[in-house]
Amino acid sequence: MDLKDIKAIIDLMRKNALSEFELERQDFKIKLKRGVTGPMAPLDDPLPAAYPAPLPPAGASGLPTAPGTAPVPAAPPPLEIKSPMIGTFYRAPSPDAADYVEIGTEVTPETVVCLIEAMKVMNEIKAEVKGVVTHILVENAKPVEFGQPLFRIRPT
Repeated sequence: MDLKDIKAIIDLMRKNALSEFELERQDFKIKLKRGVTGPMAPLDDPLPAAYPAPLPPAGASGLPTAPGTAPVPAAPPPLEIKSPMIGTFYRAPSPDAADYVEIGTEVTPETVVCLIEAMKVMNEIKAEVKGVVTHILVENAKPVEFGQPLFRIRPT
């Protein structure tokens, strides 16, 4: 492993907010740690969060609340399906096949949502959550990074 490889690992650690990395091969071992007290690299969020503003507690607005009415619980925040690896994102099993999921598709933890090609191997990516697809965040046949959000899901 040369200095270029070590710098690449450090760059990946910064981009993915990792604080520790360890690699061991036959006669080579490297362990990298980032200080917890040191500055962390800012996380790039390609899309702004679309969370609703929090509601004031009942009665806090000065308006009377009807007796016997309970406040409506807020909707759970959206979940993200993130890329488990670096590779190329594909929405369908082949160019002429239908996409695995579309916006509005209900998914279960076992639903395959896309493929990621890494080193000529096609890896099926499962939702691992139950909900409805609200956003598809990556274009077909585009490269993705480890931890990059691929889909947003509204939990059900």
